Amino acid sequence: QVQLVESGGGLVQAGGSLRLSCTYSGFTFSRGVMGWFRQAPGKEREFVGYITWSGGLTTYADSVKGRFTISRDNAKNTLYLQMNNLKPEDTAVYYCAALRGFRSSYDRPSDFDSWGQGTQVTVSS
Repeated sequence: QVQLVESGGGLVQAGGSLRLSCTYSGFTFSRGVMGWFRQAPGKEREFVGYITWSGGLTTYADSVKGRFTISRDNAKNTLYLQMNNLKPEDTAVYYCAALRGFRSSYDRPSDFDSWGQGTQVTVSS
C-alpha cells in the first residue's frame, strides 16, 4: 500500500524559510512524478511544483518560482520542498502527491494517484 507522509510544517515569519519532507513507502518509485500542492482555507487545492523521479526535472507555479525548490533523495525515499522568502499568502496545508507512470500534465490534483495527509504552513506578517 502506497503511503506518503509529510512533515516539517510550522509557523514562520514572513521572509523566513521552511523545508518540508515527504517520505514514501509501499512502492519503488523508479519512474514517475512527485509533486507538491497546497490548499488555503476556502480555496481549491493548487499546484506548487513537481519533479520527475528519473531525470530530476522540475517545474514550478509562477507564484513560487525562484523561492521554492523541489528535490528528492532516492536512497531515503524522500521528497523535499525548500521554501524561502515565505509570504503570508503561502499559508496553506501542503500536500505531496505521487504518480507512478506518466501523463501529459502534472499541474492538476487529478493528475496524481497517491496523496499524503498534509502539513500546515503558516506565515505571519
